[in-house]
Amino acid sequence: MKNLLAELRTSLLLTLVFAVVLCGAYPLAVWAGAQAFFPRQANGSLVTDAAGNVRGSALLAQSFTSDGYFQPRASAAGTGYDATSSGGTNLGPTSQKLNDSIKAAIAAYRTANGLAADAAVPADAVTSSGSGLDPHISVANALAQSGRVAKARHLTPEAVQQLVAAHTEGRDLGVLGEPRVNVLLLNMALDAASPKAP
Repeated sequence: MKNLLAELRTSLLLTLVFAVVLCGAYPLAVWAGAQAFFPRQANGSLVTDAAGNVRGSALLAQSFTSDGYFQPRASAAGTGYDATSSGGTNLGPTSQKLNDSIKAAIAAYRTANGLAADAAVPADAVTSSGSGLDPHISVANALAQSGRVAKARHLTPEAVQQLVAAHTEGRDLGVLGEPRVNVLLLNMALDAASPKAP
């Protein structure tokens, strides 16, 4: 009986110690480190406008449907861009449903952006990201949309392309990934350049 009580006391003590360390001290240390070294990211990378209003997060896509705005990648997250239901379509490369949806998306993209029937369409323009929340599009996708955006906002194509160039982010660490454009930041720059959006 003494051994059982000793084992029980040891088990309870270890449970208490691990609860304090893993449920209190460790999360507190991670939170404090994040606030100290990465405060913007730790607090959601929120993007505010000139008036100080939060417009969104630089890390999460949101829907833009007007012709006067650049549009993000398609989203399969919930009903679209739903951060509580992040996910992709889970359709594989041999899926007929995926093949049909890409063909339809290519035709719709060419029509919406006034492109020729044989114009190349960037892959990220017609496929959804793995999370459904990717805030970036490729530079090629942004440039393909720039004519439509310029026309809707009564800007020159060159002015819109300069905004795309100014908001192009390079490869991480100079070698990882591809150059990309954050759609929210670019659209906010468009609003600043041409306040009367269609």
